[in-house]
Amino acid sequence: MTRPILTSGVLAVLKVKEFQKFLFRGNVVDLAVAVVIGAAFGSVVTALVKDLITPLVAAIFGKPDFSNLTFSVHHSQFLYGDFINAIVGFVLVAGAIFYLIVVPMGAITARMAKPKPAAAPTTKGCPECCSEIPLAAKRCMYCTSVQA
Repeated sequence: MTRPILTSGVLAVLKVKEFQKFLFRGNVVDLAVAVVIGAAFGSVVTALVKDLITPLVAAIFGKPDFSNLTFSVHHSQFLYGDFINAIVGFVLVAGAIFYLIVVPMGAITARMAKPKPAAAPTTKGCPECCSEIPLAAKRCMYCTSVQA
């Protein structure tokens, strides 16, 4: 009777090491940090919308809360006001994120971007007829003058 080369304990240790290697790959750690920061930022944006933007909308349009809007059909109550509140909240949060984060980050990224170097020329001018010819040309294809 032969014994297995790898026992279940060794397999478990190998799986733990493989899992550890997976966890500490750069993109997994970056994603975890992004999720945590995103959740924290989400609460900040929600507070901004709830405490500053929604009262501003209420001051302009007169009604910040639509949750009392309902209608009923055959004794079934439809709370379409809550749906309107959710849509207004989503649009306000999306707008706040776009105008306070996306637009400024796009401007910062554009300013920090390195200018791309100009592509190397592939043609040169013929000194005889002033036509554009390939750099490797030994004769001008238009006037047949010999190129240096």
